[in-house]
Amino acid sequence: MINGVLHRVRTGVQWRDLPERLGPWKTVHKRHLLWSADGTWERLLQQVQAVADAEGSIDWDVSVDSTVIRAHQHAAGARKAPRPSSQKGRWRRNI
Repeated sequence: MINGVLHRVRTGVQWRDLPERLGPWKTVHKRHLLWSADGTWERLLQQVQAVADAEGSIDWDVSVDSTVIRAHQHAAGARKAPRPSSQKGRWRRNI
């Protein structure tokens, strides 16, 4: 089950597309949900980190990276230019 979850996390594959050798996808998915909800993954990470830290295998230097991009003017949430007050609520038909 753990290998199935790790494979999915590493590859990004859909649950239904897990290789059969890793177990039934529904079972792997259900265990992942249960273990996420009850904190099993968090405890496992803490244990692995504690062992690696005791061995001196972890470099605890902090690295921060960010990217800033401009959104296109038509992106969701962009404000529209106000219409002139003379056109508000008017309907005009030219023949």
